[in-house]
Amino acid sequence: MTRPFRFGWQAYNATSAADWREKARRAEDLGYSSFMLADHYIGPGPALEATHHPVQGIAAVPAIAVAAEATSTIRVGARVMCIDYRNPAVLVKEMATLDFFSEGRLEFGLGAGWLQGEYEAMGVHWDPAGVRVDRLADVVRMAKLLMADGVVEFEGAERTGVRAVGFEGLPKPVQQPHPPIMIGGGSKRVLSLAAREAQIVSFNFDNSSGKIGPGVPTSDADATDQKVDWVRDAAGDRFDELELEIGAYFTFVTDHGQATAEAMAPRMGLSVEQMLSHPHALIGSVDTICDELERRRERYGISYVTVGDSVGDAFAPVVARLAGR
Repeated sequence: MTRPFRFGWQAYNATSAADWREKARRAEDLGYSSFMLADHYIGPGPALEATHHPVQGIAAVPAIAVAAEATSTIRVGARVMCIDYRNPAVLVKEMATLDFFSEGRLEFGLGAGWLQGEYEAMGVHWDPAGVRVDRLADVVRMAKLLMADGVVEFEGAERTGVRAVGFEGLPKPVQQPHPPIMIGGGSKRVLSLAAREAQIVSFNFDNSSGKIGPGVPTSDADATDQKVDWVRDAAGDRFDELELEIGAYFTFVTDHGQATAEAMAPRMGLSVEQMLSHPHALIGSVDTICDELERRRERYGISYVTVGDSVGDAFAPVVARLAGR
């Protein structure tokens, strides 16, 4: 099944409340399907510098609420909420409340957590990857129960600490049985979990190093073929129901695509050809990018593409041409 294209606008920062509201409204006016954040907290300093991660100056939950209040049709959420930064039952209640107040516009993104330096800087316990993925699986199962009717009696695996016992989850989300769940990651275990439990599978780098950088060259076109195969195998009969999403982190709308790729490729540890075909990159003119997106949808089945705040306006002609097609 060929799904129509959808496009997300992901922002990290705002200069003021008015600026944040204006970004959300602009994304809506330009035809983007969603307006998203990541879920990160530490500001500038040696802890963040060691991770190579950009600064996110605002917290996800209140920012999502403000964006929802400023708009009327665009979907809102985070790519993705880190399950370890809040008590899981608190996280689920916050997400249900956001869906309630946005009148059914939340995309419920969840991830196992990966930025080790941020955990350590904030005093959040850093568990091995296997424990974090087990916790993610338990959070997803618990979230579905808490958003349904009835008193919940859920005890996750002992090592995950996920628990909701003797109470009913409130408020109930507008979207039933729950907002569409997006699970993001780059490992076989996370993507297989997404294939079984989510509505949106978000492909990311292999971030097992705990920082940005090493996962880029290992997430090229061939690696993405393998990731899609993992999802297809784990999804079974429900594969055609899944929406496949990816962050195009290296997007440059330019008439000098070859030169741009030649400048970037060495910094990423890639050949120019690999840079131009990298699933997390879109480099070239509007025509070139549109053609490449259609080619990638045919190859991978990826129809939902998210770009960063800095290129939201430049990328708008692509959105205008392909959204809904």
